[in-house]
Amino acid sequence: MKVTTIYADAEGESHFGEKDFPLTESSPLGMMSVLQPATGVIFRETGADYNYEFHTAPREQFMVILEGGVDFTVSSGETRRFGPGGIVLLQDTVGKGHRSEAVEGKPRKSIFIPVVNEK
Repeated sequence: MKVTTIYADAEGESHFGEKDFPLTESSPLGMMSVLQPATGVIFRETGADYNYEFHTAPREQFMVILEGGVDFTVSSGETRRFGPGGIVLLQDTVGKGHRSEAVEGKPRKSIFIPVVNEK
Protein backbone atom coordinates (compact mmCIF):
# COMPACT_ATOMS: atom_id res chain seq x y z
CA MET A 1 0.00 0.00 0.00
CA LYS A 2 1.45 3.33 -1.00
CA VAL A 3 1.06 6.29 1.37
CA THR A 4 1.79 9.93 0.50
CA THR A 5 4.44 11.57 2.68
CA ILE A 6 5.37 15.18 3.36
CA TYR A 7 9.07 15.49 4.19
CA ALA A 8 11.82 18.12 4.38
CA ASP A 9 15.01 17.88 2.33
CA ALA A 10 18.48 18.88 3.57
CA GLU A 11 17.79 22.56 2.71
CA GLY A 12 14.50 22.55 4.67
CA GLU A 13 12.21 22.60 1.62
CA SER A 14 9.15 20.40 2.00
CA HIS A 15 8.03 17.98 -0.70
CA PHE A 16 5.50 15.25 -1.36
CA GLY A 17 6.86 11.74 -1.51
CA GLU A 18 5.60 8.22 -1.25
CA LYS A 19 6.28 5.34 1.12
CA ASP A 20 5.35 1.77 0.32
CA PHE A 21 4.02 -0.50 3.05
CA PRO A 22 4.23 -3.99 1.52
CA LEU A 23 1.18 -6.18 2.03
CA THR A 24 1.30 -9.95 2.34
CA GLU A 25 -1.38 -12.61 2.37
CA SER A 26 -2.04 -13.14 6.05
CA SER A 27 -5.35 -14.93 6.41
CA PRO A 28 -8.88 -15.03 5.08
CA LEU A 29 -9.06 -11.44 6.40
CA GLY A 30 -7.00 -10.27 3.44
CA MET A 31 -3.66 -8.63 2.76
CA MET A 32 -1.91 -6.89 5.65
CA SER A 33 1.32 -5.01 6.34
CA VAL A 34 3.57 -5.71 9.28
CA LEU A 35 2.62 -3.95 12.50
CA GLN A 36 3.68 -0.28 12.47
CA PRO A 37 4.78 0.98 15.90
CA ALA A 38 2.69 3.91 17.16
CA THR A 39 2.08 5.66 20.47
CA GLY A 40 -1.67 6.30 20.34
CA VAL A 41 -4.45 8.01 18.44
CA ILE A 42 -5.51 11.66 18.43
CA PHE A 43 -9.04 12.50 17.27
CA ARG A 44 -9.48 15.96 15.74
CA GLU A 45 -12.18 18.13 14.23
CA THR A 46 -11.40 21.40 12.47
CA GLY A 47 -13.87 24.05 11.42
CA ALA A 48 -15.01 24.88 7.91
CA ASP A 49 -12.79 27.98 7.87
CA TYR A 50 -9.66 26.24 9.21
CA ASN A 51 -6.58 27.37 7.29
CA TYR A 52 -3.15 27.05 8.87
CA GLU A 53 -0.21 28.84 7.25
CA PHE A 54 3.16 27.13 6.81
CA HIS A 55 4.08 25.04 9.85
CA THR A 56 6.01 21.89 10.62
CA ALA A 57 4.45 18.73 11.99
CA PRO A 58 4.81 18.52 15.80
CA ARG A 59 5.97 14.90 15.47
CA GLU A 60 6.16 12.26 12.76
CA GLN A 61 2.58 11.03 12.41
CA PHE A 62 0.02 9.54 10.10
CA MET A 63 -3.05 11.66 9.37
CA VAL A 64 -6.17 9.82 8.23
CA ILE A 65 -9.08 11.86 6.86
CA LEU A 66 -12.43 10.55 8.07
CA GLU A 67 -14.76 13.29 6.83
CA GLY A 68 -14.28 16.49 4.83
CA GLY A 69 -10.97 17.24 3.16
CA VAL A 70 -7.72 19.16 3.26
CA ASP A 71 -5.46 20.80 0.69
CA PHE A 72 -1.80 20.48 1.67
CA THR A 73 0.73 22.81 0.05
CA VAL A 74 4.44 22.13 0.46
CA SER A 75 7.17 24.77 0.27
CA SER A 76 8.17 23.64 -3.23
CA GLY A 77 4.75 25.03 -4.33
CA GLU A 78 2.87 21.81 -5.07
CA THR A 79 -0.65 21.34 -3.64
CA ARG A 80 -2.51 18.05 -3.22
CA ARG A 81 -6.05 17.40 -2.01
CA PHE A 82 -6.97 14.59 0.37
CA GLY A 83 -10.52 13.50 1.17
CA PRO A 84 -12.18 10.77 3.20
CA GLY A 85 -9.94 7.71 3.39
CA GLY A 86 -6.85 9.73 2.50
CA ILE A 87 -3.68 8.96 4.46
CA VAL A 88 -0.65 11.24 4.74
CA LEU A 89 2.54 10.49 6.67
CA LEU A 90 3.70 13.86 8.00
CA GLN A 91 7.49 13.74 8.38
CA ASP A 92 8.36 17.45 7.99
CA THR A 93 9.18 18.13 11.64
CA VAL A 94 11.90 20.60 10.60
CA GLY A 95 12.28 23.07 7.76
CA LYS A 96 9.68 25.27 6.09
CA GLY A 97 6.77 22.91 6.68
CA HIS A 98 3.43 22.70 4.90
CA ARG A 99 0.20 24.68 4.66
CA SER A 100 -3.25 23.16 5.46
CA GLU A 101 -6.47 24.53 4.01
CA ALA A 102 -10.11 23.48 4.47
CA VAL A 103 -11.83 22.14 1.36
CA GLU A 104 -15.10 23.56 0.04
CA GLY A 105 -15.87 25.34 3.31
CA LYS A 106 -16.59 22.10 5.17
CA PRO A 107 -15.37 20.95 8.59
CA ARG A 108 -12.90 18.06 8.72
CA LYS A 109 -12.70 15.05 11.00
CA SER A 110 -9.41 13.22 11.13
CA ILE A 111 -7.22 11.05 13.29
CA PHE A 112 -3.50 11.37 13.92
CA ILE A 113 -1.37 8.36 14.74
CA PRO A 114 2.06 9.33 16.12
CA VAL A 115 4.86 7.12 14.79
CA VAL A 116 7.47 5.44 16.96
CA ASN A 117 10.82 5.74 15.21
CA GLU A 118 12.84 2.64 15.98
CA LYS A 119 16.54 3.30 15.62
